[in-house]
Amino acid sequence: MIPPQFSMWITFFLSCILSCLHHGTSSWVSPSFPTNLSDTMDGFQHYTAISDFRLLNRRKLGACLNPNPYIAIDVSPKSALADDQMIRVTVSGVLLPSKGDWVGMISPSHADVDICPQNFLQYEQTGDFSDLPLLCHYPVKAQYVANDPGYIGCKKKECKKIDQRGKCLVTTCSASITFHVINIRTSIQFVFFGAGFQAPCVLAKSSALDFENPKKPLYGHLSSVDSTGTSMRLTWVSGDKNPQQVQYSNVKSQTSRVTTFSQDDMCTSGLPSPAKDFGWHDPGYIHSVVMTGLKPSTRFSYRYGSNSAGWSARINFKTPPSGGSDELTFLAFGDMGKAPRDASVEHYIQPGSLAVIRAMADEVSSGNADSIFHIGDISYATGFLVEWDFFLHLISPVASQVSYMTAIGNHERDYVNSGSVYITPDSGGECGVPYESYFPMPTPAKDKPWYSIEQGSVHFVVISTEHDWSKNSEQYQWMSEDMASVDRSRTPWVIFTGHRPMYSSCGSVDPRFVLHVEPLLLANKVDLVLFGHVHNYERTCAVYRNQCKAMPKKGAGGVDTYDNTNYEAPVHAIIGMAGFKLDSFPPKAGRWSISRISEFGYARVCTTKTQLDFEFVNANTKKVEDRFRIIKS
Repeated sequence: MIPPQFSMWITFFLSCILSCLHHGTSSWVSPSFPTNLSDTMDGFQHYTAISDFRLLNRRKLGACLNPNPYIAIDVSPKSALADDQMIRVTVSGVLLPSKGDWVGMISPSHADVDICPQNFLQYEQTGDFSDLPLLCHYPVKAQYVANDPGYIGCKKKECKKIDQRGKCLVTTCSASITFHVINIRTSIQFVFFGAGFQAPCVLAKSSALDFENPKKPLYGHLSSVDSTGTSMRLTWVSGDKNPQQVQYSNVKSQTSRVTTFSQDDMCTSGLPSPAKDFGWHDPGYIHSVVMTGLKPSTRFSYRYGSNSAGWSARINFKTPPSGGSDELTFLAFGDMGKAPRDASVEHYIQPGSLAVIRAMADEVSSGNADSIFHIGDISYATGFLVEWDFFLHLISPVASQVSYMTAIGNHERDYVNSGSVYITPDSGGECGVPYESYFPMPTPAKDKPWYSIEQGSVHFVVISTEHDWSKNSEQYQWMSEDMASVDRSRTPWVIFTGHRPMYSSCGSVDPRFVLHVEPLLLANKVDLVLFGHVHNYERTCAVYRNQCKAMPKKGAGGVDTYDNTNYEAPVHAIIGMAGFKLDSFPPKAGRWSISRISEFGYARVCTTKTQLDFEFVNANTKKVEDRFRIIKS
C-alpha cells in the first residue's frame, strides 16, 4: 500500500509531466534515440501505474441536494433528428439560477454520466488543460445555461404555485440555449447539471433522441490514389455495415469496401487513454471506393449510398492535373481541427478553423483550387472519437470537391509504447488508427503513413515525422530512393512536406530530425519544404544548416523571388496557422527568418514548369499577407 502523501506527490508529478507534453512545446523523446525506446516508455508507464489516485472508485453521481420538483428540461423540435440541425434546449422550474448550471449533450444516451474525478489526468494526456466536465463519459458538447443572458437575472419567470387569493407563492426561472447537432448515428440526450464542471450533479434529463436515419451515408471526402488524375478515392461514413455504392460520371458505379475500428484497437497505458476509456464513441462504418476511368483536370459528379440506407446529394468534383502536366494550384495548411457552430465548449476547440474552411470553400467552389494538402494535426479528436464526425462535417464543403491529401501529425499518432518516435500521449490513445481509417492515403502499408504523389509540375514527398526517420530506417530509405528517382524534366518542382518543422523561431524543432533528414533535401534539390506543428506562418531564406545559402531578390511587382536555376538550398514555410490558437513570435527571430505572421490562414501555391508562386492568405480578410516566387529555367 502506497502512503497517501506519496500518492498525492506522484499524482502531482505526473500532472506536471503531462503539462510539459503539450504538443506545441513537446520534446519528450528517448535520450538514446534511435535505439530501442522501451526502457523510457516503461519508465513513463511506471509513473502512471503507481498512483492510486487514478484507481479511486467511480462515485455515483446522484441528484443535486434539495431536489426541486419543478425542474424540467425540454428540447425542440421533438421529432427525430436530421443530419444537420439546431436544437433548442429549454430548462425550466429553476428556483435559484446559478452560473454553475450547465447542459451537456451526451451520446449515446445511455452513457455513464457519473462523476470521475480522476479524469483530469486523462484530459491532460492530450494537452487539453481546459476546465472540462469530470464525467465518466465525455459529453459531446456542453453549455452553461447562463449563455441565455436572461437566466441569472430570472428574466423569464413562471408561477408554479398560487394560493387561494391568487397570489403567487412559488416563482421559477427558465432559459433556452441552442445546440448544433449533426448525425453521429447513436442516440443523444441532454442532461441538466448543477454545481459546475468539477463536481456536477444531475438536475434533469431529457428523453433520448434518435436520428431519423442513423445509417445515412455522410461526410464523403476525396483523395488521389496515384499521379495519373484518372482515379479518385471517395471515403464516407455510415451506420450501415453493408457495402454501398458510388455512382459517378452519369453511368459508372463502384461498390464500397467497408471497414471500422473498435475500442480494442486503441492504445492505452497504465493510465487509461481517453480513446480506450471515456472518450470512446462508435465510429460506425467507413466506406471507401476508387472511382476509375476519369480524366485529369476534368469536372465530374457523383453520389454515394444505397437504396436501403439512403443517398447523398449529387456532388460536383474536379480531378487534379496529371503528374507531368504544366499548371497546378493547390491549397496547403496544418493544424486545423474544428470548432463548434454554437456557443458550446468542447474538448480542444480550434478557433480559426471555421474561417479557414469558409475562405477555402470559396476558392474551391470558384474553381481556383485543384487539390488540398493538410499536413498533420487533422481533427484534434485525440481520443474523443465523436469529434472525427464533427471534423469530417466541417471539411465537407472542400474535401468533397477536390483531392484532400493528408500527412499524419503528433495528435493522430503519438502514444507511449506504440512505436512512435515521440512518446508523448498526444493522440489520446488513437495511435493513428482513426486517421488511417478516415483518410486512406497511397501509403506502402498500415502504420507506414508516407507516400509521394505527382500533380501537374510538382512531385510531392509526404512523410511522417512521428515514425522513425533516422538513417537506416525504412522511412529514410524510402525518402532517399523516392527523391532520387524524380524525373525533373517531367516534374521540375519537388515539395517536401511533413508535420514537425526543421526551422521555427518559436522552437519545437528536434535537432536530430534536422541532422538526419535535412541533407536529403539538399542532395535531392528540394525546392520548397512545408511544415506545420507551430501555430503561425513563417518563411525562410534558402537555408541549410542554419545558414542562408541564398536570399530572395525583388522581382516583377516587388515579389520576393528565389532563383533556383543555380540551386543553393530549399525554402521552408511553416503553415500551421489553420485553426489552433495562434503562437506568438519571440522578440528575437531566427537569422534565416524572412517573414513571420501570426494570423489564421492557409497557403495558396500555383506552379508552372518554370515558376512557383506562393501566397499566404489571411482567412478572415482573404488578403495575401505574404508572397514569394521560385523560378528556374
